[in-house]
Amino acid sequence: MDKKKIVITGVGVLASNGVGKEAFWDALEKGRSGIKEVTLFETDFMKTKLAGEIKDFDAKVYLGEKGLRLLDRSTKLVNVAAKLALDDAGFAVTPENTDDVGVVVGTTLGSVWSISEFDKTALREGPRYVNPALFPNTVINSPASQISIRFGIKGFNTTIATGFTSSLDALKYACDFIHLDRAKAVLVGGVEELCLQTYLGFYKLKFLAGAKGNGPELSCPFDKRRNGIVFGEGAALLLIEDSESAKARNAKIYAEVKSIGYAFDPFRIHKYNRRGPGIREAMRLALQEAHIDKERIDYISANANSTKEADLIETEAIKDIFGDSAKKIPVSSIKSHIGETFSVSGGMQLAAGVGSLERQFIPATLNYESKDEHCDLDYVPNQSRKSRLSNLMLNCFGPSGTNNVVVLSKCQN
Repeated sequence: MDKKKIVITGVGVLASNGVGKEAFWDALEKGRSGIKEVTLFETDFMKTKLAGEIKDFDAKVYLGEKGLRLLDRSTKLVNVAAKLALDDAGFAVTPENTDDVGVVVGTTLGSVWSISEFDKTALREGPRYVNPALFPNTVINSPASQISIRFGIKGFNTTIATGFTSSLDALKYACDFIHLDRAKAVLVGGVEELCLQTYLGFYKLKFLAGAKGNGPELSCPFDKRRNGIVFGEGAALLLIEDSESAKARNAKIYAEVKSIGYAFDPFRIHKYNRRGPGIREAMRLALQEAHIDKERIDYISANANSTKEADLIETEAIKDIFGDSAKKIPVSSIKSHIGETFSVSGGMQLAAGVGSLERQFIPATLNYESKDEHCDLDYVPNQSRKSRLSNLMLNCFGPSGTNNVVVLSKCQN
């Protein structure tokens, strides 16, 4: 039996360079970076000062006053993304369809701030003095659960915590549910918030650009000057549906999830396998499942997060998989615009990919000035490019062995 065709009908995105799909796509097309000085907490004692922070975020503007007082930033961000996605899709959750609707959220650090603040009170005042109403925020599946509660979604509810690839792993999970006839529509994506605890963690690990004190604090993927990530926050949820269900309700269809290639490469915790077998295998599987010749990939949305090893690994993997055509395919990284958003990075790439297909443009790789002789592909430097796009490849991988690659295609009606 043929697999169901899975399509994207709604996009909800909150990024440091734009809230809402139109603002996000405009910023990507015009090259407006969301990376600025941090205002959510003090950075005086650190060498780094920048992040992809969503400024002046107020969930009440989108969700109203009710039920927000006890929710943390992650949960508010992802609930706003859910509303934007549902509204964009024109999809109403009703008693008749609610059992056929699911939620899958990729998040790994989403509860770190809440856990820290809850434990701070317990340690200082004693366990009897903590506010029990704040305890649910400390559970990693709280953001996803709050979506189901707010929007009355009674189908499955799942949280995926696999680090960098969480959002695309969530997409794989959601697609499987639709293929198995266990859902007709799923809100899927990810969320991460910017807070002192996560920022300081990456800083202490010397993973942030400029943290070692011997390079610029700059997100410059593939550039010779790259020396680490700039951390970013955000939420991106998309509504995916069985295409027959989407057509039955006359939904606007943005794109088809043509294939997902997943590979796990157990090497060492928090360390890239320099040979990159996982990302190569994931790319190969994605092309194989999509039944698309590699020459028909019009653009590659790169994982590239401005780290020395990862950008080089990805470049070499693209050249290995695509051979002679590798240098003809535009490759760019939206992380130069919004930073490394960790668990939601794949969700951001999905939202950006939909925009690229909808508006027929390729986002630039910003801050590209100094060519690295080992990174020698077409990285669409500094200025977006109009292009005829039908098939996109989205790469996502991390230093702990997870690799996920999605082929996203323009729907042929």
